[in-house]
Amino acid sequence: MKLNLQNAGLGITAGLPAQFPHDNRPQIVFSGRSNVGKSSLINTLLGRKSLARVSSAPGKTITVNFYDVDKKLWFVDIPGYGYAKRDLRDKKRWSELTDRFLRSDCGKRLVLQLIDMKVGPTDDDYMMLEWLEASETPYHIIATKCDKLNKTDFAYNLGELQKLGPVIPFSSLKGIGKDEVWRMLYEFLGDAT
Repeated sequence: MKLNLQNAGLGITAGLPAQFPHDNRPQIVFSGRSNVGKSSLINTLLGRKSLARVSSAPGKTITVNFYDVDKKLWFVDIPGYGYAKRDLRDKKRWSELTDRFLRSDCGKRLVLQLIDMKVGPTDDDYMMLEWLEASETPYHIIATKCDKLNKTDFAYNLGELQKLGPVIPFSSLKGIGKDEVWRMLYEFLGDAT
């Protein structure tokens, strides 16, 4: 699959399950806690500065955002979890919307589970990984903000994360891991380059 990354933009902002697209395009889902760097990863992969908006306040996004990539693929940004200041009504709505999305049918789906490499996995991250395993949803761990660690901490934290599954260290600031993520995505899509 050849992709023209210049032909990418926000396609659908879904606040209700009825608004999810019903096509057979593969979906690459960006999952993780609030402020882990989902928007930054999307922007870096697509070579844009602000296609995916970086929220001014963690926990603000409560919609599922579908980015149309060359009419062949969806990048799907689901709301971040684990933000304590969100009120209970919003947390329930987030949970229901995200759950309905993750259980919805699509042709092919891969979840990129983002974990802050400096912070390490949270209880919410472990819960999400358990759900992905139990539902047999393909996933790959992206260790964000890897440029924030010294060499010793980097090696140790990477080793700990690798116990949970395959990991790609990533930094949007320095572009670390961008090519590795794209190689993995093309492999998943059945067209390794």
